[in-house]
Amino acid sequence: PTVLHNASCKFRIWKLDQKMDYLARNGDGDDLFFIHEGAVELFCDYGHMTIRDGDYIVVPRSTSWRIEPSSPITMLMIEATNGAYQLPENGLVGPHAIFDEAMLDVPAIDEAFKAQQGEGEWKVQIKRRGAVSIVTYPFNPLDAVGWHGNLSVARINWRDIRPLMS
Repeated sequence: PTVLHNASCKFRIWKLDQKMDYLARNGDGDDLFFIHEGAVELFCDYGHMTIRDGDYIVVPRSTSWRIEPSSPITMLMIEATNGAYQLPENGLVGPHAIFDEAMLDVPAIDEAFKAQQGEGEWKVQIKRRGAVSIVTYPFNPLDAVGWHGNLSVARINWRDIRPLMS
């Protein structure tokens, strides 16, 4: 359920203790997840990554994804309705502000990602204009074999954010 909302964003709290047997895709805007507690495996169009408490994860608009909790999770979901997330301006201090961009992590096409591919039927729940429609594929659409670019799911943990103190 939505906790707070305005024209620019929607806040939700989500608790999950079992794996998603479907894919989700948001066509209305980017999603930002903050993992309050727990740990999950995230599978998306760009690969696989392990996520833990304290992680911020940005999922770009129209990215297919699903999660498999390794322990029950509680997370804050912030949807940028009809918008996109971007890195903040660094200002006068340049690349030394807020956090080191090298700390951003992206998914990898690893053995776990390849192992989840298959010919079984998969449903994709697509949210667009506030309504959800379901598309069924006769295979897992998370079947990338490579990726190159700067549009991707990105992760940073709050432990890696070290603003300047003086």
